[in-house]
Amino acid sequence: MYWIAALFDEKTEKLIKQIWKELAQESLSFYEEEIKNPRPHITIASYSEIDKDVYIDGLKKLYENKTEMEICFNTLGSFLNYGTLFFSPTMTKELLDLHASHHETFNNNVTSNSLYEPGKWIPHCTLANKLPEEDLAKVFRYCLKRNDSIKGRITEIALIEMADNQGDQLEAPIIFSVPLKEVGKHV
Repeated sequence: MYWIAALFDEKTEKLIKQIWKELAQESLSFYEEEIKNPRPHITIASYSEIDKDVYIDGLKKLYENKTEMEICFNTLGSFLNYGTLFFSPTMTKELLDLHASHHETFNNNVTSNSLYEPGKWIPHCTLANKLPEEDLAKVFRYCLKRNDSIKGRITEIALIEMADNQGDQLEAPIIFSVPLKEVGKHV
């Protein structure tokens, strides 16, 4: 399994990791511990199989001249029947265009997961996952009281591969990434 993920600036990443840590300290959710070396992200696409070399070349071409984009998380949300709580970013034209250009470029190469296809995509950054209803409600209340809006930037696009399960933690390492250009910097 492979994912294309939008990664955040260091400050935004630290803020989200701090929330993961607090939820674990409060024994509310252990999402951070479920995956080895997790990075907060927004998934753009998901694929069961790809030709990695061809895909990496395509990622380089598509993203090498794209610039970082502002992002604002000001909504808490949950997927029905998944026990998942997430931050949802304000949908901007730039974010929608990023998603659309990815799927236009790679549409003929592989079949993507319908959760991430254009017209069905709900961009989100997971805070907790696979919780029973009672725990989900506790995590929601905690995050609702704890958080203000988070403003940051998408600074990198990464290709992540699900590795074989190594014990209790899933491994999903970044196998390739393209840094986005800083706004105002020219080639």
